[in-house]
Amino acid sequence: MFEATTILDAALIPAMFVALAAGVLSFLSPCVLPVVPPYLAYMGGVSVSELEQQAAARRRVLVAALFFVLGLSTIFILLGLAFSTMGRAFLQYQDHFNTIAGVIVMILGAHFVGVFRIGFLDREMRLDAGDKGGSAFGAYLLGLAFAFGWTPCLGPILGAILSLAASEASVGRGTALLAVYAIGLGIPFLLVAAFFPRLQGAMGWMKRHMDKIERTSGLLLWTVGLMMLTGQFAAMSYWLLERFPALATIG
Repeated sequence: MFEATTILDAALIPAMFVALAAGVLSFLSPCVLPVVPPYLAYMGGVSVSELEQQAAARRRVLVAALFFVLGLSTIFILLGLAFSTMGRAFLQYQDHFNTIAGVIVMILGAHFVGVFRIGFLDREMRLDAGDKGGSAFGAYLLGLAFAFGWTPCLGPILGAILSLAASEASVGRGTALLAVYAIGLGIPFLLVAAFFPRLQGAMGWMKRHMDKIERTSGLLLWTVGLMMLTGQFAAMSYWLLERFPALATIG
């Protein structure tokens, strides 16, 4: 059970923006974006050509995509619960914990920028959920399998958000960060399912510029790690309160 403290306040807002951006960048990663169309078509029990041409097929796929997102959100929220619980257990060592987490996130960022490569983070493990296409329950199972199977590939970005969750030392706040991450990853799936023909050009452009997207992700992670090391998340919270006093009423 979550502790009886404020979950959402101005101090959490910068981390929530980071988590949302990290979810979107995870969607744009090389192991996710290229497989989105066939995944969506399979979940909806249609072909990619039907997804392109038939509004009825896209409606069916949209429902399946919603359950798929619920499935992957289940896993990420449970991970947030686990890591924030761990962070709370080490509350008395919070300063050291934040330092270690910041260093880890900066290392993950350097991996994405290309300063060096961490071998196991370039691997992916796709789990087979069986022949479950074409049903809402099957789409939910595929969401669970997706979250488990692609975790190694999403590792650098997901690891940064899990480090943020652990550094919160609050079960509710840490879990909220992973929920926001899941939203950032899940909403693009729903948008592609609903507007696939219109978004093909944009998806093609993103595939062609995947290296730039990866470097952007790495710079974001490195910056987040540096902010964790230097306590700049708190400074950003104070800045937000000064610029937008209404935020003080949140929570």
